[in-house]
Order: sequence, then structure tokens, then C-alpha cells
Amino acid sequence: QVQLVESGGGLVQPGGSLRLSCAASGTISGIYSMAWYRQAPGKQRELVAHITSGGSTTYADSVKGRFTISRDNAKITVFLQMNSLKPEDTAVYYCRVIGDGYIYWGQGTQVTVSS
Repeated sequence: QVQLVESGGGLVQPGGSLRLSCAASGTISGIYSMAWYRQAPGKQRELVAHITSGGSTTYADSVKGRFTISRDNAKITVFLQMNSLKPEDTAVYYCRVIGDGYIYWGQGTQVTVSS
């Protein structure tokens, strides 16, 4: 059974940086895409960044120029480098992997941006 495990969340001051990682335990062949979502209290889960198998990336307007998504296909790992963090970036961040005809989700990691 494949599981996605996120790490790298925490408390950071406004303007700071964090790097999130999401690694798969098990094997996923034929990965179609990988992505990061987030959900703030009282809000719907939203797409933050997406990367295709070919390496094409898209970002939510609110994080463009500040966040960077990348992947390591060999290790089935996806990263999210978050710079210039703002209080409104506070949320639980989830990774999602589509592959083998399935959609896999991680358990989430809390990111809190506060002084």
C-alpha cells in the first residue's frame, strides 16, 4: 500500500522560508502529476502548485514568484520551496500524486506564519 508522507512544516515569521517534502513509501509507476494543496481553517482546500510528468509547472496566483515546486522522479518525492511567507499562507499543506490510475494524498503538514 502506497503512502505519502509530508515533512518540513512548522512555525515561521512573516518573510521567512520553509521547504516542504513529500515522499512515497512504496512504488508508483506511471506518475502522471504531483501537486501541493492547502486548506486554511474554515476554507476549502485549494491548489497551490502543480507539476506534470514532463516538468511543466503551474501556480496559484497568490503564490507566484514566491513558491517553487520540484520533483525527484527516481525517489517519488515532490518538494515545495516557500519564500517570502505571509500570514495568509497559514494552512495545512497536502501533497497529491496521481499515478497507476489512483489519486494518493498525504496526511498534511501544518504551516503557520506568525510573528
